[in-house]
Amino acid sequence: MTHGSLFSGVGGFDLAAEWMGWENLFHCEINDFCREFITKRFKGVSYNDITTTDFSIWRGRVDILTGGFPCQDASKAKQFGEGQLGLRGERTGLWRHMARAIDEIRPRWVVAENVANITRVNDGRDFAKILDELARLGYDAEWKIMYASDAGAPHRRARCYMVAHTDGIRLHEGEPFFSNVCQEIIKERRMLSGTPISVGVTWAGQPPVCSLDYGFSRKSSELYGKSRLKEEVFHAYGNAIVPQVAFEIFKAIETSTFHHS
Repeated sequence: MTHGSLFSGVGGFDLAAEWMGWENLFHCEINDFCREFITKRFKGVSYNDITTTDFSIWRGRVDILTGGFPCQDASKAKQFGEGQLGLRGERTGLWRHMARAIDEIRPRWVVAENVANITRVNDGRDFAKILDELARLGYDAEWKIMYASDAGAPHRRARCYMVAHTDGIRLHEGEPFFSNVCQEIIKERRMLSGTPISVGVTWAGQPPVCSLDYGFSRKSSELYGKSRLKEEVFHAYGNAIVPQVAFEIFKAIETSTFHHS
């Protein structure tokens, strides 16, 4: 299967696609630091600014399109001070460009990620707009608040994952898409209730994001300085999606796709 990512960051979705054995066709990331990393780490065409990129060249060629569109205007961190602007904000409002890309590319599946509060900001009206936009484009969408711990991580990190598919793909009748995502892992964790969770055990067999090589050239240390480089790395990982969660979603997508092909 083929995959393309928007708002790619350091490539959490791209890494999960690689674990699946899928082909990463392209990524799009405006942050210079993250783009340097993802361009070195993953193959595919590299785009910079989603607002000025025409993705029509990929129409009909992408099975799964992913994007963790910016969360700053929907985050609970904005409840004090500036307030939560949601889709009216400069950052979270970039969703409209992801919607445009979906229309230009017409992938079979769309996976979007944001903070859990995206479902509640502006009394839920913004989330309803997102779902309405997907429906207008011909996609049926399901969503779920998932936690990093659902995939075995020793922390929560709640995020809203939206999975949308074209009308040509029908899921099992009466069985929501997310009903089987991460269930085996969650079941295992419940059996181990009270037992400390070890990342090395629960995530065994899955390679680290960057190991000892951050993916940056030696010039990066000269450009940013060691302290700034470390700061950028932590910032990038803090904004990243958890690839293990994406991996479980991708497995469910592949199962559903082959079941209905």
